[in-house]
Amino acid sequence: MQTVLITGGTGLVGKALTKQLQARGYEVMVLTRKLPTNDPLIKNGISYAEWDIHKQTIDIAVVQKADYIIHLAGAGVVDKKWTDAYKKEIQDSRTKSSELIIDTLKNNSNKVKAIVSASAIGWYGPDKVPVKAFVETDAPDNSFLGETCRLWEESIDPVQQLGKRLVKLRTGIVLSNDGGALAEFKKPLKFCVASILGTGKQVVSWIHIDDLCKLYIDAIENNNLHGSYNAVAPIPVTNKELTVTLAKEVRGNFFISAHVPEFILKIMLGDRSIEVLKSATVSCEKIKQTGFAFLYPSIEMALKQLVNKDNKK
Repeated sequence: MQTVLITGGTGLVGKALTKQLQARGYEVMVLTRKLPTNDPLIKNGISYAEWDIHKQTIDIAVVQKADYIIHLAGAGVVDKKWTDAYKKEIQDSRTKSSELIIDTLKNNSNKVKAIVSASAIGWYGPDKVPVKAFVETDAPDNSFLGETCRLWEESIDPVQQLGKRLVKLRTGIVLSNDGGALAEFKKPLKFCVASILGTGKQVVSWIHIDDLCKLYIDAIENNNLHGSYNAVAPIPVTNKELTVTLAKEVRGNFFISAHVPEFILKIMLGDRSIEVLKSATVSCEKIKQTGFAFLYPSIEMALKQLVNKDNKK
């Protein structure tokens, strides 16, 4: 049984990935800022260990036990208002956690074969005119998120100098029943309203949670994977297409479409509105060329599966 150590393992992606790793026979260990209270350190077959990126402390034993590290840790980008302090937290939570991992591997004996690190398609910024799908060799955008992704990826790059294989997954909008963007899209549908953001013409590069987990596992198991890959589905859609497709799955024909004006979004979200109004067409051709096959390549397939699964709960 091989062992996978996950940072950020208590988040949306980490929880789903843990289940899939266990189903494939991996032992999973989770690094967390705060150990579960009144619970054993091993629960449901998952081992928990503590780390503190600000104090740069970590449970060295779990790192030494790991065959692979999946690095998901990072403060939520849309969780809070983008104050200067929170922007710093967003960046520090990614770069300082990478530094702690690198220092621990460098200064302690270990058997880690590969590190798979999260990144995001915020690397690319908005579509240019004429639109050409972004690919992994494109330069980072000079926006806050573009700079954050650049620092994020550069912070984990030194593991390669330690002889470790490194894969970085630039993730799009993750669709899951357990939180994230899909939960926000569903909220107005309780009132039979499909809320289209702004013009609705902005392109959303998305991925089903099961495909994202499959991609992380492939990054562990396929020794030919190195460097950055876009973790997005093959067929991007507009915000309007996503919203209306979801509405039809949830409500059939019993809904009305309504646009939320840009100025309202800017008042509600501040600088974060840039992200929900941004059009980003991102290519997954590089990962497809490795032989990776998506379970849910179209938005119709993805939303049908997610809504049906949610209805069965």
